[in-house]
Amino acid sequence: MSDVAQKVDVICLFPQIIESVISCGVTGGAVEKKLLEVKCWNPRDYTEDRHRTVDDKPYGGGPGMVLMAKPLSATLEQIKKQTGATSTVIYMSPQGQAVTQPMLQGIINTRKVIIIAGRYEGIDERFIDAEVDEEWSLGDYVLSGGELAAAVVIDAIARLLPGAVGDSESIQQDSFMQGLLDYPQYSRPKEFQGREIPKVLLSGDHEAIRRWRLQQSLIRTFKRRPDLLQMYNMNAEEQGLLDEFLANEGK
Repeated sequence: MSDVAQKVDVICLFPQIIESVISCGVTGGAVEKKLLEVKCWNPRDYTEDRHRTVDDKPYGGGPGMVLMAKPLSATLEQIKKQTGATSTVIYMSPQGQAVTQPMLQGIINTRKVIIIAGRYEGIDERFIDAEVDEEWSLGDYVLSGGELAAAVVIDAIARLLPGAVGDSESIQQDSFMQGLLDYPQYSRPKEFQGREIPKVLLSGDHEAIRRWRLQQSLIRTFKRRPDLLQMYNMNAEEQGLLDEFLANEGK
């Protein structure tokens, strides 16, 4: 393996889903620039029976199938033999912690991560107890499999890699990077279906534009994600801008 800035190994039954994501866009560019290396590992390749069995019925009864611990463990062991034992092992699971930007940044800092994409009714809990460091979730809903969730995480990681995005400043202005949602964005034409661009954006006054954008971020976060604002440590300027908005709302 080459010496890359970020290495991601994915244990999954449908590697083509992951491969479709890493072949285009920002993620594909990061791979081409050797900023990111992604390798998929199929547990079927590490089974011991001729049917390459990776799942079985759950003990205690119930619908569906469960991914067995032994093929997953054998796959993980092979990965660690090739890449070392320092990788963080993450299982994409509906029971996991909701993914946040700081969590993704933490993965960048560790350099290596192994993502496990579950299928069916889940995976044997004994494997989770023995091998998984963290469980992550994209939200309170269920996908057909963890490959899509893993692909989302990989794309989000790729954006954070230095050099992956042409304009690095745009990354710092993304939603969640500073703890707030992003401000509204506008482009040509100046008027669309009777709606005009806010005049401040046409003023050329960079300080006024900065303050307007900051206030809009605060307003948008207040309205759409008040939970984020409760955790955000506002400075005096930000508090003043939000108070100004709230005062005008009460009129």
